[in-house]
Amino acid sequence: MPYDPSTAEARWQKAWADAGSFTAVRDARPKYYVLEMFPYPSGRIHMGHVRNYTMGDVVARFKRAQGFSVLHPMGWDAFGMPAENAAMEQGGHPRDWTYGNIATMREQLKPLGLSIDWSREFATCDDDYVAQQQALFLDFLDAGLITRKSAQVNWDPVDMTVLANEQVIDGKGWRSGAAVERKELTQWFFRISDYSDELLSALDGLSGWPDKVRLMQANWIGKSRGLQLRFETVFAPEDFAEIEVYTTRPDTLMGASFLALSPDHPLVRALSAADPGVAAFVEECRRVGTTEEAIETAPKLGLDTGFKVRHPLDADLHLPIWIANFVLMDYGTGAIFGSPAHDERDHEFATKYGLPIRATFGEAGMTREQADALAAKGPYVPMKSETVTYVRGFAGEADQTGESAVDAAIAHAEAHGYGKGVTRFRLRDWGISRQRYWGCPIPVVHCDACGTVPEAKANLPVLLPKDVSFDQPGNPLDRHPSWRRTSCPTCGAAALRETDTMDTFVDSSWYYARFTSPHADTPTNRADADYWMNVDQYIGGIEHAILHLLYSRFFARAMVKTGHLPDSAKEPFDALFTQGMVTHEIYLTRDQRGRPVYHLPEDVTDGGLADGTPVEVIPSAKMSKSKKNVVDPVNIVASFGADTARWFMLSDSPPERDVEWTAAGAEAAHKFLSRVFRLAEEAPTDGGDDPDLTRSAHRAIAEVTKSIEGFAFNKAVARIYELANAIGKSKAGGVARRAVLRIMAQLMAPMVPHLAEDVWAMAGGEGMIVDAGWPRADPAMLVDDTVILPIQINGKRRAEISVARDMPKDQIEALVMADETVQRFLEGAAPKKLIVVPGRIVNVVA
Repeated sequence: MPYDPSTAEARWQKAWADAGSFTAVRDARPKYYVLEMFPYPSGRIHMGHVRNYTMGDVVARFKRAQGFSVLHPMGWDAFGMPAENAAMEQGGHPRDWTYGNIATMREQLKPLGLSIDWSREFATCDDDYVAQQQALFLDFLDAGLITRKSAQVNWDPVDMTVLANEQVIDGKGWRSGAAVERKELTQWFFRISDYSDELLSALDGLSGWPDKVRLMQANWIGKSRGLQLRFETVFAPEDFAEIEVYTTRPDTLMGASFLALSPDHPLVRALSAADPGVAAFVEECRRVGTTEEAIETAPKLGLDTGFKVRHPLDADLHLPIWIANFVLMDYGTGAIFGSPAHDERDHEFATKYGLPIRATFGEAGMTREQADALAAKGPYVPMKSETVTYVRGFAGEADQTGESAVDAAIAHAEAHGYGKGVTRFRLRDWGISRQRYWGCPIPVVHCDACGTVPEAKANLPVLLPKDVSFDQPGNPLDRHPSWRRTSCPTCGAAALRETDTMDTFVDSSWYYARFTSPHADTPTNRADADYWMNVDQYIGGIEHAILHLLYSRFFARAMVKTGHLPDSAKEPFDALFTQGMVTHEIYLTRDQRGRPVYHLPEDVTDGGLADGTPVEVIPSAKMSKSKKNVVDPVNIVASFGADTARWFMLSDSPPERDVEWTAAGAEAAHKFLSRVFRLAEEAPTDGGDDPDLTRSAHRAIAEVTKSIEGFAFNKAVARIYELANAIGKSKAGGVARRAVLRIMAQLMAPMVPHLAEDVWAMAGGEGMIVDAGWPRADPAMLVDDTVILPIQINGKRRAEISVARDMPKDQIEALVMADETVQRFLEGAAPKKLIVVPGRIVNVVA
């Protein structure tokens, strides 16, 4: 019979489901928790999903075969703006759009044969999940992990909501495309900055994480040691006798030529209230978002306040106070000193506004004037490991490294009382308030008598009203006629609900914990959490390397503090793997104006369209709907079967690198799997043993096991190719051949589980292969009985012989002397020397 995955795969999936093969059970076995980052229900799966979940499935099936109780769940990251946008564009309700997409994607994923415990499935918009997330919020609030304060935010004036930094692309909102503005709002914040030092230092212990990801997180947390110093004002409002500044380069203090304040600095606020010109400038500054990218790329703007400060080391030097759009209030003190000679941003600002440029450092032998002239052409920014030469010094004129210069500057400031060394972090508190409907409601109530108070747990969940309209911008909860109205849980008086909903990063920051007990009436069941946590292997894209993982690490600590997780779960993910993307060629033609017109892969054959029009080909680009270089996994499964899609994804490239999907590659994968099927179906019932084939099978066990454990799936695939070739060439039959076929089925089972079941059954395997253990390699089979010894004659390799590994030296010497090549060089004479190095080499001196 030909290999027919269309019937076999459905049959085996039903058998697994009927047997409850993948139901996670808490029992006496060692546990293994494998988790892929869960998807957003956009409506269709893509090849990236196939690759991601296939990798996780290989690990889950492999560990199950090794005797672990495996938890491999699936859920949906279901809140967010796309559902609201769909409601606005298409009509209907975000809930209906979301659950409809979930149903579609579930039915697309199931034919892949993933070993998922579907009984644990949930969506973050489920009422139960909302209830437990709100309970966590209240527990965090009670534990002092949440605060409410005024802050500058990225504001999308079209979507009318706050955006996180990563949702601002090139200064524009990621959904609306509108230029993001800076706005001050009262927000709810998780106090993640309290954990800055712990989150940073704990990275050293995450040995199962990629170095690149740990470095990205460390840079985001951004620990720095610097100097906080005071500048005495000379001309300024009387309430501002001093201005505090924080700097990481106090060694450049003698090059200071101005002070710059954030538009949100208290002094600027005071000036704005009295001066319309200052107020107008501040409003202009707020048209730039709060992200570092937006601030760094925006034109540098400044306004001279007319006030001055005294340089702390030169009482006669007065520095002007400017307001600058590139200074942030939430980092440091909201004030900096500008040292244009040694900072690119300061140099750009000073050049634009004609401010002095004074060098602190210069080349050896330079005068101050020469160093200033050189600095005017461009800033000199020494590395902290670089040796610097002072032309203006205050902490010793000797050459020293930049790092020691910083230390010396801090020591000088502390000794003379104008500043102190402090450690700061770049990481800011996590603002979670979002002015949108489709999110988890923040469970607090605003009461005229009691103020802002938490909702009572007995009243949870606080659910979204279903009768809302999206016919105008803004948050529908603000416009709802009755939903806001409630009673105060403290005094019982009439009160108003909070209409902000939570950032969707909150939803995805604890789902790994909820999977341990998804139906519990508390956020976690501690017995389940104690058993299943931590996640042993987490798999997902590098694009989530910073915020999702950082927020999840914070959430785990918060859940430990509030009793929902064991102390050992502070770092929730023991190992992390970030897979590459799936790519495909882009096909395009051009219209009459030269603009690109993209074409789907199925519309292109032999380098052209059906009408013969040739196409341009852009190789190996990320799959994109807009470029139409997408391949539909549903069509691939229908045409070739799920195992072919899985095999191709694992075989073509190391999993951490991009893989290019090609029709030829898919056909080659299908052809090989068909060959494996035939090897099992046509296996001869008669025939003897083949020790070499058995040895090849045991070597394959060892190497495939090592490759899967090391996430080198492509190497495991290559070894199985070799084993299949060995089976095809072998004359073995009967019991011996069927034993090797069963081994090959076991090795393939994590990767192509449906075909493996067929091969296992045809080769006489007992029960289903999904219940079979992982094969063990016989150590004796991994040792070669023979060894190849090179023969070196007069210093050059001339021949080789195959000998038994334990052959005595005198027998090896006899074989060497009988070798035709050796005899030809000796020309009948005895060798001057004959040296045998057992297991390595034979040296002959003629």
